[in-house]
Formats: sequence, structure tokens, C-alpha cells
Amino acid sequence: MRKLQYIFMSLAALFMASPAFAQANGGGSPGAEWVPLGAGIGMAIASGLCGLGQGRAAASATEAVARNPGARAGIMTMLMLGLAFMESLALFTFAIIIFKVK
Repeated sequence: MRKLQYIFMSLAALFMASPAFAQANGGGSPGAEWVPLGAGIGMAIASGLCGLGQGRAAASATEAVARNPGARAGIMTMLMLGLAFMESLALFTFAIIIFKVK
């Protein structure tokens, strides 16, 4: 409960500070300076979730092989396929960031 209160207090402070950042500098688009920050946060979220997913997949595959060693080949094939799809999430995010941030 205390953690939730801190989160809401932080969000309230950020929303109250937003008028201070509303002034655009020069002739660029108003949110252009925030693109690299947003890209970094997006990459952090994608990488973090990718790591969590890969950890859970590896743990589940290890448990499955421990329960049924005879099915090792099929489990490892599906594990590698799943890990490749999860890793592609982070790579696609990285590619989009490289093309978007100038």
C-alpha cells in the first residue's frame, strides 16, 4: 500500500511539473527533445520483459526435462524456437529505435 502511495505521489509531481516543460525551444516540434528519452525507456521495458520471459521459459523447460527426460529433444526444440521469438522482440525494438532517433 505504501509503495502505491509513493507511485501516485511521484506521478502527481510529474503532472504538476508538465507546464514548466510546455515551452518549445526554437522552431522544432514540441516533443522532439523527448524522443531519445522515450526510446531509452521503451528499450529498457522491451529488454526487461524479454529477459523475464526467457528466464521463465528456461525454468519451465528445465522442469519439464526433469519430469520427463525422454521428451528432451522436443522440449529443447520448442524452447529454442520460443527464445528466438522472445529475443526478436528486443531486436525489433532496437531496430525501430535506431531508425527513429536521429
